[in-house]
Amino acid sequence: MAKQIHEPHLLPFMNEGVIEAGCDEAGRGPLAGPVFAAAVILPPDFHHPLLDDSKKMTAAARDELRPIIEKEAVAWAVEAVQPEEIDELNILFASITGMQRAVRKLSVKPEFLLIDGNKFRPFDGYPYKTVVHGDATYASIAAASVLAKTYRDEFMVKLAEQFPQYGWDRNMGYPTKEHIEAIKKYGYTPWHRKSFHPKELEPTLFDVPTE
Repeated sequence: MAKQIHEPHLLPFMNEGVIEAGCDEAGRGPLAGPVFAAAVILPPDFHHPLLDDSKKMTAAARDELRPIIEKEAVAWAVEAVQPEEIDELNILFASITGMQRAVRKLSVKPEFLLIDGNKFRPFDGYPYKTVVHGDATYASIAAASVLAKTYRDEFMVKLAEQFPQYGWDRNMGYPTKEHIEAIKKYGYTPWHRKSFHPKELEPTLFDVPTE
């Protein structure tokens, strides 16, 4: 049976002749674990048939593409923002902070930033453009989404070895039924975000002890 290859239509850049860094994050929605952010500068002629928004890719495709991105990118960087800082900043600003730190780690200074989403904060004088669904529009943002996702998943799988009862190797810290039930049974860990309160874990009138 022939292998089916999905070939997305990603734009190579927004501004021709400009060094652009695509930025994205992974892990805004989980109850536990860091949020990971990545910045990637790709050569203008970079193309790979597997590259797409990382959420649309299989884990195997992401893992296959990650070393290719790391090898062929002009520059790339990944940063993690820990749960304590997420609780302090809120998840939106933690995600923005992670992307800013990733940009600062790049070995080549970009001239323009392409940001996935619709929110960002100016920093270091960089011109930028936010792009809703940018990870499905521009190759550099898609590449950043792949790095952020694979690095975060790898981290959560390793963390699951220390806390196997929460199923983080399967749910990556997201609020699945398995994860919610584990929190009810075993409580929170230091890796849980204290500012995240899913409805399933909120106390109700039925939880109040009666005389």
